[in-house]
Amino acid sequence: MAPPLLHLQDIRLTLGTTPLLTGAELSVSPGERLCVVGRNGSGKSTLLKVAAGLQPVDGGRVFVQPGCTVRYLPQEPDLSGFKTTLDYVESGLGPGDDPYRARYLLECLGLTGEEDPAVLSGGEARRAALARVLAPQPDILLLDEPTNHLDLPAIAWLEQELSSMRAAIVIISHDRRLLEALSRSIVWIDNGTTKRLDRSFAHFEAWRDEVLEQEERDKHKLGRKILMEEDWLRYGVTARRKRNQKRLAGLHSLRKQRKELRGAQGGVKLTAADAEISGRLVVVTENVSKSYDGRPIVRDLTTRVLRGDRIGIVGPNGAGKTTLLGLLTGALQPDSGEVKLGASLQLITLDQRRDSLDPRATLADTLTGGRGDQVVVNGQARHVMSYMKDFLFGPEQARTPVGVLSGGERGRLTLAVALTKPGNLLVLDEPTNDLDLETLELLQELLADFPGTVLLVSHDRDFIDRVVTSVLVSEGDGKWQDYAGGYSDMLAQGGKPPSPLGAAQSSRATDSRGPVAMPPVVASTAPKKLSFKDKHALANLPGQMATLQAEIAKFQRVLSDAALYTRDPMKFRKTTEALTRAETELAQAEERWLELELLREAVEGR
Repeated sequence: MAPPLLHLQDIRLTLGTTPLLTGAELSVSPGERLCVVGRNGSGKSTLLKVAAGLQPVDGGRVFVQPGCTVRYLPQEPDLSGFKTTLDYVESGLGPGDDPYRARYLLECLGLTGEEDPAVLSGGEARRAALARVLAPQPDILLLDEPTNHLDLPAIAWLEQELSSMRAAIVIISHDRRLLEALSRSIVWIDNGTTKRLDRSFAHFEAWRDEVLEQEERDKHKLGRKILMEEDWLRYGVTARRKRNQKRLAGLHSLRKQRKELRGAQGGVKLTAADAEISGRLVVVTENVSKSYDGRPIVRDLTTRVLRGDRIGIVGPNGAGKTTLLGLLTGALQPDSGEVKLGASLQLITLDQRRDSLDPRATLADTLTGGRGDQVVVNGQARHVMSYMKDFLFGPEQARTPVGVLSGGERGRLTLAVALTKPGNLLVLDEPTNDLDLETLELLQELLADFPGTVLLVSHDRDFIDRVVTSVLVSEGDGKWQDYAGGYSDMLAQGGKPPSPLGAAQSSRATDSRGPVAMPPVVASTAPKKLSFKDKHALANLPGQMATLQAEIAKFQRVLSDAALYTRDPMKFRKTTEALTRAETELAQAEERWLELELLREAVEGR
């Protein structure tokens, strides 16, 4: 075996008063592909900075082979002091490096090299930083969250580029699909020390579970107290992952129902704050179009979003994903076509920029609004310490100012705050940026349990596969295609991966593998005016729907009694039948109300 190019041995480091690394190890051999994983705040980024020579340590040994070149990609690259992106990338080249490679990489990443670094977006800055570390073709690449702010075409290009390189690669990423494709070894940072597995990331979760279970058995044998809060933070994630296997089976069932024209949804466990049940039809669009400066963003989109659907919106940066999200939620008006929102919608938007968080407030005060030590969830008061545990926070963090929390911890806190609010339509725009793997598992669990409808914009292929029931994919020129299932299901049905904007778009012929087109909501040959019967129905249907919703809520309360079937089987059967009838009548009333509303607007010339 070749001697290591880089070797970190018994690394010890304390930041402030808290020991962060207490004996960490890292060995990198030529051509190795290694991923570093661990809970947010465990020291992953710090370990990479130590390897790059940017972070001094309190103890241990750092060895780098003489003549070995190391390049490091930080999470937040600094481009200040450079006139153009080309200047920035060329500054990373060594004496013997190919100067033309800098411009080649910039062009591959969609940049010209003439951009002013001071006005770059987050995604453009990330692309320039990637070009800078890739241009010298170093011996070791240290990459900290390289896919943050990148769209799917850029991530696919990066995966291919890294796979073809001879350099050893050490990578931190939340993108499971990227890690599964690239990694050959895993270094897991846990409680300040490191554990290594010389297998790909696909084996990590099973290995982690085995290690934690063995540790738990060892602690039992030694008679130690194992129910400490800090242990819960670790073992709780394992339990969540196992429960998610059942949720994944449920997700496949939902996808099958959607593929069969979206049948009725089953019951789910309520974890978000109670909200009024939305109508069966959440959003209906018919021939919706939207353009900016003459460029079509959405063109002739006809689709339905039903209660319980989880819709993923996929496309390259600039394709109009956020615009489409605005149209579907009513925040934007279309240039043409109809967007109808269902009854009783209550919107929850996840603030991924976390601007709503006061950095001076404590974690507990942020959750309670500064009012005592109780959080109201599902109409019931819970102690803030108990609620914090659901989001992997320890009790010692209750008085921690929000401003000192890590990015992943602030992401968890944003989730916790959002889900105390009543709502039945959850809108997530790029929720996975800056989240670690364990926070992603938590978010997947919350979305699996969420009883309402979810609209999700994301570039994380694995996250989309685990969460959504269908995807809306940009196919260029304002066209969006609906596919049942996740990202992988879309590819299996003949869909094409999103191409960068400006790239030639190949036209895909419609065949039997394509998705079933949704029928229009209202026939094109509408009568010229509403009949008296139609007007009467339009006026009375909202009251009928409200009555049916109240009856459904009453039947559901009765059936929530777990002992009812054993105590009174006849009442259980009659209540179940009555609930089914009421839900069917409500669905029919909503369909009729929507048809009449669209007809009324057509008659009035709207």
